[in-house]
Amino acid sequence: MTADKPLRADARRNRDALIAKAREVFDAGDFFDLRFDDFAGLAGVGTGTLYRHFPTREALAEAVYHGEVATLCDRARELQATLPAAEALATFLRGMVDHIHAHQGLARTLATLMATGSHTLAEGSQALEQAVTDLVAAAMRDGTIRDDVRAGAIMMALHGIGAAHDRPDWRTEADGVITLVLDGLHRPPADG
Repeated sequence: MTADKPLRADARRNRDALIAKAREVFDAGDFFDLRFDDFAGLAGVGTGTLYRHFPTREALAEAVYHGEVATLCDRARELQATLPAAEALATFLRGMVDHIHAHQGLARTLATLMATGSHTLAEGSQALEQAVTDLVAAAMRDGTIRDDVRAGAIMMALHGIGAAHDRPDWRTEADGVITLVLDGLHRPPADG
């Protein structure tokens, strides 16, 4: 199957079913506990169908991750189009904490996959950073945040939040880190 060739409707349904089941297993944190062939049965498709769409466990995981990144990037664009710039950025960052909290199994699975040096994971990280860059640039243009802010610093804070998800009071601390980041972004009032 080539990436350029559109899938028949039944093939698309099978692929989507595999991704949906893998997403559930990701969330449960059990992605590496199952045999790869087990994903076919969970999705109600044959093993051949699984391998035709996803020749490896990593390819299936990358498809799940690609969908997550696309959803988050779409959300960033939606916020940028509907809210004032600083509010869009703040809402997106707080939403990222919500996302990390709701999908802790996904975070653990992705951390394991990152050790493989997946090209798709690097592309996804770049896409998310671009979404944050666009939100930051809009807030800079309207003068609501400092003009020396770089999206990379904000991404480092988000990565740190995600990496610390096993801390006992993680959620409260994560919200506090986002508050610190947002407070640090605000442009100081002009004197006089």
